[in-house]
Amino acid sequence: MADIQIDSGIISITSLNVQDVKAADILAAYPPERRAEIMRRAIKIGLGYLKGGEND
Repeated sequence: MADIQIDSGIISITSLNVQDVKAADILAAYPPERRAEIMRRAIKIGLGYLKGGEND
């Protein structure tokens, strides 16, 4: 289980494992130094998509 902390609008995630072969293949196509930024953007987009659904 990932450890997720929220402090002053900053989300910190440690030990997050995502088992998704297609997503891993897409991410592997990018240079390693860009992967953290790409994941940050993907998580931000995903959380934006979920906005308002916290009671579902």
